[in-house]
Amino acid sequence: MKKILVLLAMLAATAPAWAVTTDQEADLIIKKLEDSGKLDAAFDRAVQRYGVRQQQAQRKQQEEQAARQKELNKNVRKPDPLRDHLLGDKGAEVTLIEFSDYECPYCKQFNGVPQEVVKRLGGRVNLVWRHFPLSFHDPMASREAVAAECAAKQGGNDAFWKFTDLVMARTASNGKGMPANGGDPIAGLASELKLDAMAFKKCRDSGEMNSRIADDQNDGLKSGVSGTPGVIILNNKTRKTAFINGALPVDALEAATRGVLAQ
Repeated sequence: MKKILVLLAMLAATAPAWAVTTDQEADLIIKKLEDSGKLDAAFDRAVQRYGVRQQQAQRKQQEEQAARQKELNKNVRKPDPLRDHLLGDKGAEVTLIEFSDYECPYCKQFNGVPQEVVKRLGGRVNLVWRHFPLSFHDPMASREAVAAECAAKQGGNDAFWKFTDLVMARTASNGKGMPANGGDPIAGLASELKLDAMAFKKCRDSGEMNSRIADDQNDGLKSGVSGTPGVIILNNKTRKTAFINGALPVDALEAATRGVLAQ
């Protein structure tokens, strides 16, 4: 500790290092510095410099991460109305590509926010849903994703979005799923949507939708998505993007979307 204090003394240019030959002399120098307040000042300057360097390093890291994210976003699969579940005008300038997990509590909170932005911005923006079930929410998250695809197979795009809204409204999240109430709640949703029960069950049991869920998830991974909800805002004309991570409020998502519209 004494050596550190003497070093601070040197930094304060009060006494040269070679002048300190004994501990007693070091103590005298330190005492004089303490009495004058110069030692505290030198220490404060050192702490401030360290803090500035830490902030600069953190900013640099954040900038590098944002640059990497932007590069990865370019890998996102282009929206395809024939394949994707799309809400809004098919020819919209900008697409909100939402990667979501039916058992994610933040996705439950976020559900309806992208839809509201689509409404606010009229035909300029549409929404695409892509599955990104997280392993720690499985098996329920993947089961619900498969069921949503089976609902879409029978009832089309409209059935998919209705199924999605019902799951999000009713699930307890975190892999707990919907209340069973003595039966299969997923089958119950299919019944509410007036889907053919046998065909729905056959689709769920067949595993035919597993590859579609995996394709969506792989698209997210290669595009820089690591959690849910994750939204890539894509300008379909310029291919400019912005990435939103987490359950933003509607005004914040709208502002980010308008930014991409202007690019």
